[in-house]
Amino acid sequence: MEEENKNMENGEVVELDEEIKTENEGIQISSDVVAVIAGVAVSEVQGVSGMSGGFAGGITEVLSGKKNLAKGIKVDIDENTAKIDVNIIVEYGSRIPDVAFEIQNRVKKSVENMTGLKVEEVNVHVQGVNTDAVMNEKDNEDKQEENDTENSEGN
Repeated sequence: MEEENKNMENGEVVELDEEIKTENEGIQISSDVVAVIAGVAVSEVQGVSGMSGGFAGGITEVLSGKKNLAKGIKVDIDENTAKIDVNIIVEYGSRIPDVAFEIQNRVKKSVENMTGLKVEEVNVHVQGVNTDAVMNEKDNEDKQEENDTENSEGN
């Protein structure tokens, strides 16, 4: 030990022979927990309008009044690895490959950091494009044009 301390003082790096274990021995992490972690990571990505969870998930969310953070996410856990499928709805005008790449990176990083599981796959399935924002902008522009026309006719 004294030898290692002397080497550290000299600025040398000494490698330890012991391997540090960071595996989850005996700890079971539910796939629901991993799904919530992934859901939070996906919700932080710009360009994601929402999650597509299907009919049953929508009814559960309405009846319970709670937002389901695991909506639209399917997780398969085998031993120390995880495979995650994410179903999203993209905002109109977003570049889909960029949004998908960002989702993959954030989900992988979040799940690996919080659970210690190795994420093998993050599959992003785009279920639709939300055009509500575009339609609202168009409606507002049409109303503005109508107001401008009425104001110019009145003068």
